[in-house]
Amino acid sequence: MAMQSHHYWMAEALRQARKGFYSTPPNPRVGCVIVADGKMLAAGWHGYTGGPHAEVNAINSAEIPAGADFYVTLEPCSHHGKTPPCVEVLIEARPGRVIVAMQDPNPQVGGQGLEKLRANGIEVITGVLEAEARELNRGFVKRMEQGLPFVSVKMACSLDGRSALKNGISQWITAKPARRDVQLQRARASVILSSAQTVLDDDPSLNLRLSKQDLKQIFEVRHPVRAIVDSRLRLSGNEKVFSTRGEIWIYTLSQDEEKRKRLKDRGAKIIELEAGESGLISLQAMIRDLAERGVNEVHTECGQRLAGALLSQQLADQVLLYLAPHLLGSQARGAFEMGEFTAMEQRKSCHIRDIRQIGDDLRLTLSVNQE
Repeated sequence: MAMQSHHYWMAEALRQARKGFYSTPPNPRVGCVIVADGKMLAAGWHGYTGGPHAEVNAINSAEIPAGADFYVTLEPCSHHGKTPPCVEVLIEARPGRVIVAMQDPNPQVGGQGLEKLRANGIEVITGVLEAEARELNRGFVKRMEQGLPFVSVKMACSLDGRSALKNGISQWITAKPARRDVQLQRARASVILSSAQTVLDDDPSLNLRLSKQDLKQIFEVRHPVRAIVDSRLRLSGNEKVFSTRGEIWIYTLSQDEEKRKRLKDRGAKIIELEAGESGLISLQAMIRDLAERGVNEVHTECGQRLAGALLSQQLADQVLLYLAPHLLGSQARGAFEMGEFTAMEQRKSCHIRDIRQIGDDLRLTLSVNQE
């Protein structure tokens, strides 16, 4: 079979995987297509954590003859988790070949499923549309390979690079279409990260306002956790974020039991971390803690200080910059607080991956160059 055909069917498997785009995390998004004689016999995708995997859904959807080709976007699992190992199901189906986009990035299990298939006399082909498969599961891949989530720093600013007026007012720089696009960015994330200062200044809900119909998915909407950096526990518990759906995790240095109880009574989980060199919460420790809790992707909704700190400390993978066709003047607040640079060599460089017009605004997707 020509490599072009492999690409064609793997693209279909990736399309299947995207059906679980908003519902599978912390599990990876996986799709499977079964082909024989140049025709697709069955397709399946992983829908939610604890549910059947893509390969099982595909096999159970039709009569599969021996010798069919299986296209899977991620190496079939070989370990017992919430479901039995998929590799055993594949072996029982007696495929002619198993074509896999990418190996499982989990270093403890990666490659074992492929080896088990080969040991049972099944031909295995890997690396077909691997870049696309990795991008589809960018957060899961990074968490497995580096023990860190994928961090996307979102910021809205004016043409002159201002994110708020001098008095702190920032609602609304962008128009409704851009704000709806932000909802889609929230939906793909496991966590929406903000700061106590942003919550106190803007009193945002930080919730997901899109239904499963809006997101074109079968399963119920998975609401991201709201994680808030609040070193001194300044939040009262009466802010909007405490009255909207979704978990709240508060990262703090404070050991004040009265303040902790006040926020716990409002449903928040209090997570105490050590201080960094600045005396504030160690953002590195916080980001690693999020990964340990199974967080694949972090989407920020914060002010210039936290956004700048994430960039300065090389904790951000991507910047989503919504650029509005307005001018806010030289006294307005900047987008990223990163201190004074005295030489061009100190600048933080990004790579433009995409520019898209959304209503009257532009969305720039920038990958951050890690040094």
